[in-house]
Amino acid sequence: MNVSRLFKRFSPKRPLAILSFALLGSALSSASWAQSISLPNTILPEDQARAQQEQVNDTPRADWRSGTYGPVSAPMQNPDALPPFGANLFTGGFRGAMGDGLNSDYQVKPGDQVTVRAWGAFEFDRVLPVDAQGNIFIPGSGPLNIEGQNSQQVDNSVRRAITSVYPDNVEVYTNLQGVQPVAVFVTGYVDSPGRYAGTPNDSLLYFLDQAGGIDQDLGSYRQIRVMRNERSVATVDLYDFLINGTIARPQFQDGDTIVVEERGPAIAVGGDVHREHRYELLGNQLSGAELVNLARLKSGVSHVLLRGNRESGPIAQYFPIDMFYGQTVRSGDEVMFSADQRSETIVVEVEGSYYGPSRYALPRNARLSELLDAIAVPERMTAVESISLQRESVKEQQQQSMEDSLRRLETTYLSAPSSTNEEAQVRAQEAELIQNFVERARELEPSGRMVVAYDGRISDIRLQDGDVITIPEISDSMLISGEVLVPQAAVYRPGMNVIDYIESAGGFTQRADEDHILIVRQNGAVENARKVNLRPGDEILVMPAAPTHNLQLAATLTQILYQVAVATRVAVDL
Repeated sequence: MNVSRLFKRFSPKRPLAILSFALLGSALSSASWAQSISLPNTILPEDQARAQQEQVNDTPRADWRSGTYGPVSAPMQNPDALPPFGANLFTGGFRGAMGDGLNSDYQVKPGDQVTVRAWGAFEFDRVLPVDAQGNIFIPGSGPLNIEGQNSQQVDNSVRRAITSVYPDNVEVYTNLQGVQPVAVFVTGYVDSPGRYAGTPNDSLLYFLDQAGGIDQDLGSYRQIRVMRNERSVATVDLYDFLINGTIARPQFQDGDTIVVEERGPAIAVGGDVHREHRYELLGNQLSGAELVNLARLKSGVSHVLLRGNRESGPIAQYFPIDMFYGQTVRSGDEVMFSADQRSETIVVEVEGSYYGPSRYALPRNARLSELLDAIAVPERMTAVESISLQRESVKEQQQQSMEDSLRRLETTYLSAPSSTNEEAQVRAQEAELIQNFVERARELEPSGRMVVAYDGRISDIRLQDGDVITIPEISDSMLISGEVLVPQAAVYRPGMNVIDYIESAGGFTQRADEDHILIVRQNGAVENARKVNLRPGDEILVMPAAPTHNLQLAATLTQILYQVAVATRVAVDL
């Protein structure tokens, strides 16, 4: 096929991205017998229309980069409506994990038991209790104070005590055998205050979990005190554990009290974060950098919206992420992180009969002509006049339009009153018909296909991210579908008309609407069979007739059937 007879060479004003040409290089050089897809020098939209578009004043009425403006139309998020950071910490995971207290840092206290073994010049093997004064009694050496010592220190002390009496030929072994259980009070803003048993070296989280965890509405995750004899021996900030995995490990004594303080000031964090939470402040404010360290942001976050109240009144400020680090966030503020950096590159996909890769990274303002001029196709095998394009936004519009039409059909005919019993029976039958039709129609998915090639011309539209460009192969067949007895594909034969092909497929079914037959072109165009000449690759789609004597309902159903067929290339059986 001589392509120059179909299209004149189009000289693009904007080159493709270098990456795209690099991907195409090998295909263009190796396929010396390939044809190039070109466009006419008069393209839709017309030059005059494009010139008018370029004259549009797109200067913003406000400088959004100033930090004074931003997307503030949504209502402000109340921090109290969000779960606190760390809300999923207390789910019983610590409750059944009581430790035995036997670790290298454990400090001996009265009531513990120590196994002491000696052999050689001195034979000894007994379990010695630690008395109320913190002593154990070793025969021949007397009392030995080991209270507050860890296991290594106990071993050294016992060894020195025995060898001071028996300096030669004596081996000593010690083992901290058991510890006294403790009962700890848990109170403050927890779900179930009370007295809970454990061991001295159990984690604070173990006792909090037994008490049902921190009250999510009123309790503090950052101010938890361990009290002993009316004085504080430790203050724990659970944010250190949630972020860094570190936590204070006070050794509990019988009668200690864990007090969860009231929740401090808080801020609401949302947007492009992995979890939207209420974050508690230690003071009344914190820096943006500290908040970024607390919140786990999604990749690509570029801007931050800060809203709140100040002495001068409400504020709403929109910052690039690097400028937000130095800002001050105060109690009651809302912080929304967003990936608001517009990409200057789009990715489109090509399918069908062509050479080269299937995906191309292009500038955001690339047009269809630029891409097609860079793609080589097999000569005498490609229907370049039938190029079409699928677009997600078009698919959504088709879906919404179908849904609106089906909803109007239901509203109009399913709720209409009846004046007689006979009319009521007819309406009941029509209602069942409509309901079945609507259910089947809603299961269909629109193609989102745009007709960009028509009458030897290709519209030079601007491409969008996610577009799929179809370059079909030349076809020798015809597809006959819809209300025919034997839907099938047939070889295209010049001189045969629509009825000839339908007769070759067994003829019309009883439900066929012989006055409404559609021709679906390779380029996605849908036309009435009365007005077109058949071409190879066409599809003959016989529409069903509306089985009702209500003329208004029949007209409405026929209109919707056409709409569904154009969007989905399917004739829905009534």
